[in-house]
Amino acid sequence: MENNIRIAIAQMCSADSHAPNIETMRALTVEAKGQGADMLALPEVSGLMNANRAVSQTQVVAAEDDPFIAACREEAAKQGIWIHSGSTPVLAPDGRFFNQSSLIDPSGDIRATYNKVHLFDVDVPGATFKESKAFAPGDAAVLAETPWGPMGLTICYDMRFPHLHRTLAEGGARVIFSPAAFTVPTGRAHWHVLLRSRAIETGAYVIAPAQAGHHADGRETYGHSLAVDPWGKVIVDLEHGAPKLEVVELDLTRVEKTRAQIPNLANKRDAPLRRV
Repeated sequence: MENNIRIAIAQMCSADSHAPNIETMRALTVEAKGQGADMLALPEVSGLMNANRAVSQTQVVAAEDDPFIAACREEAAKQGIWIHSGSTPVLAPDGRFFNQSSLIDPSGDIRATYNKVHLFDVDVPGATFKESKAFAPGDAAVLAETPWGPMGLTICYDMRFPHLHRTLAEGGARVIFSPAAFTVPTGRAHWHVLLRSRAIETGAYVIAPAQAGHHADGRETYGHSLAVDPWGKVIVDLEHGAPKLEVVELDLTRVEKTRAQIPNLANKRDAPLRRV
């Protein structure tokens, strides 16, 4: 198992059709490879960000036919680099969409897919969303085996659910991906603290590529793509602007060292609720 990996964390401002996002992905992949990255990590809805349901229903297809996933596979093989697709919408059996991540190896093969489990149904000042109207939830936590050990896959709103991250950490995850398209109000309030908390609780690196800026479908996203180390220290923050990337080198032995220092995964005890 390899203990050092260079991950290019990408920040995007995705468009409301596949073609410009594919063009951006290709440019970011070339840049990541040129900077010596082993892996490119993209944000949530990197392939398509379109809140217009009538239009998006004409764009979204089954995963095996999706143009963005196909382009990521092609570019991964062309550049000889791993690509975490962030996510893109694909058809679900019930007619809604899955918000799906793909982890693609340098041969262009898909090593793992993950469908976002927790859907963003919220009503807070400045941000009202009902993601479950258009999207179906996934039904499994996913741990991908890589040359650098297990890597956990999550998407955006999942970061508010510590039990999912603990499941991945207990399975051995050394890196947990959290690609996102965070709203500005919730980003200002919660983004950094949530991601630092998930890293601290699991003793894992958290990699969170994000959408940033004003999008063609009218939305605005927070940016601040992050890499957080197992001690909870922010080691990369891309702040505002897109597209851009930064390569971070991870010393994965720090995961085992941190978990040995504070063995909260091993110290877990079940405590039934007692009402008094």
